[in-house]
Amino acid sequence: MNPSPTGPITESSAWQALQAHQREMQGQHLRRLFAADPARGERLALQAVGVYLDYSKNRITDQTLRLLLALADEAGLEARIASMFRGDRINSTEDRAALHVALRAPRGASIRVDGQDVVPLVHQVLDRMAGFTRRVRSGAWTGHTGKRIRNVVNIGIGGSDLGPVMACEALRHYSERDLRLRFVSNVDGSDFAEAVQGLDAAETLFIVASKTFTTQETMANAHTARAWLLAAMGGDAQAVARHFVALSTNAAEVSSFGIAVDNMFGFWDWVGGRYSMGSAIGLSTMLAIGPENFAEMLGGFHAMDEHFRSAPLARNLPVLMGLIGLWNNNFLGAQTVAVLPYEQYLKRFPAYLQQLTMESNGKQVRVDGTAVGCDTGAVYWGEPGTNGQHSFYQLIHQGTRLIPCDFIAFGKTLNPIGRHHDLLLANVFAQGEALAFGKTADELRAEGVAEALVPHKSFEGNRPSNTLLLDKLTPAALGKLVALYEHIVFTQAAIWQINPFDQWGVELGKVLAQRIVSELEGDAGALAHDSSTNALIRRYRQLKYA
Repeated sequence: MNPSPTGPITESSAWQALQAHQREMQGQHLRRLFAADPARGERLALQAVGVYLDYSKNRITDQTLRLLLALADEAGLEARIASMFRGDRINSTEDRAALHVALRAPRGASIRVDGQDVVPLVHQVLDRMAGFTRRVRSGAWTGHTGKRIRNVVNIGIGGSDLGPVMACEALRHYSERDLRLRFVSNVDGSDFAEAVQGLDAAETLFIVASKTFTTQETMANAHTARAWLLAAMGGDAQAVARHFVALSTNAAEVSSFGIAVDNMFGFWDWVGGRYSMGSAIGLSTMLAIGPENFAEMLGGFHAMDEHFRSAPLARNLPVLMGLIGLWNNNFLGAQTVAVLPYEQYLKRFPAYLQQLTMESNGKQVRVDGTAVGCDTGAVYWGEPGTNGQHSFYQLIHQGTRLIPCDFIAFGKTLNPIGRHHDLLLANVFAQGEALAFGKTADELRAEGVAEALVPHKSFEGNRPSNTLLLDKLTPAALGKLVALYEHIVFTQAAIWQINPFDQWGVELGKVLAQRIVSELEGDAGALAHDSSTNALIRRYRQLKYA
């Protein structure tokens, strides 16, 4: 994204108008807004590409929306969207494009990066992934001893783990149940130990996901996996080639590890890790659900991409959600967003969104290096309903913090059992209603509640929420949901004038860890850290060698 010539967005006339509007909106309650407009629930809703969004339970009016759209216009959002889809180098601090939309472009489309059409390259990799997947799933690909592969262990971290973990869990209904998928990401040895517990090495395939093949945590786990395999194979190093594949671009390191370069699946520097689940990073997902379902997921991504690219801003799902989220954050003071999927298969979706949103928009300077001047990325968190209702919903309903909620639900269940789905959806709709309208002291008294309990049972309401309703959780629906939130992130970044595609904040800790690990393993006598870190290193060494 290019630096804005007009200064921080907080100095714009549109931002100032929104600040004045927020002051006018103080004291406005959703009860009053709905009473004044009986059709509000139908009017403030939008259906596109199979996604129905009810945004009526937000503290907004038509004027709020007009002012937010004026802010988007003043920030040049439409031009920034076009710039991304054009393949411009919008990741300015790393001087590269951010073109994850090319990963799901259909065969025959054309998207150019530095003059080269990258869509054919994307489909070459997808075709190779599909061929490999079919060989593994059919049993044509066997391990070193001739046994069929029945276990797949993905080794990665960050975007090389969170996306595949989430997708494999979300699409478990469509997966090959005879093929067990496990994931290792944490450098904590317990993660690896539990992932391989009970597995037969002769039936196990490892996928090592690291673009550079040098990521510290990933390569530590990869070398441990290699040692585990060789211990079971009598030390025969030739076994590595039949039990490891790489998702990487570093052919020399991959080959040195013992993986045949033919079994290396590449991707490109214009794909950020947290945007990469549609690339070779999704190989574990494709192995789980098959190439056809993977293609359907990519089709869902592309449908939302095209909607974001072409729909007018006022009828654009990611834009509306992004602008309303910015209103809640910057003008109503909400610091978090609760993502609440009422679908058990989406239990890892909030964790996936944490990286997507917070690694992208957790920034304090604009693209030109100057201070943003306002709060940026919100804290994303959540759990599936109805479990969350019995843990943290108390804080959302009656706590002192404003916590906007995104409810995600489906009209059809993948596992119809009795009344379960009706009960599930009843809870979705009831929670949104309760958050919006609450329960007044007078209503409680009319019900005969004892006066001493009235303050405790009162619900202020006026708590904002969106409800997303889709038909059912298909691979395409998952692609649409992920792309929706990707573009929400982009929308807000464009307004704040920040770069959502770099992540320099994760680097400092990595650099310091490289220095400290040698001090933990060697002589810790001459330490040059602060007194706290020095003491912790010495205490650890005492515990380690006691």
